Amino acid sequence: MVRFDRRELDQILRIYSLMVGAGEWRDYAIDHLKDRAVFSVFRRSSEIPLYRIEKNPKLARRQGAYSVIAASGMVLKRGHELSNVLKVFDKPLRIVASN
Repeated sequence: MVRFDRRELDQILRIYSLMVGAGEWRDYAIDHLKDRAVFSVFRRSSEIPLYRIEKNPKLARRQGAYSVIAASGMVLKRGHELSNVLKVFDKPLRIVASN
């Protein structure tokens, strides 16, 4: 079975807590399968996942073991390092006008 280790879960849960604080995400699920580990993020627990963060060791030498997949099934980012893959959730800074 493929699992996320403590370091990987720490990185994922750090992003998760920021998005929960922003009110965008509300629930998650972790699945450990034979060939991959999946962290699914939900807006509501009754819906399909908004995003899936997957660890697939079979792809480690090719495209990278980590990927972020949208609800539509489109791969948003894939890579060898989880920290680089999770950058897809970084929000750009916005300019706020002051009075």
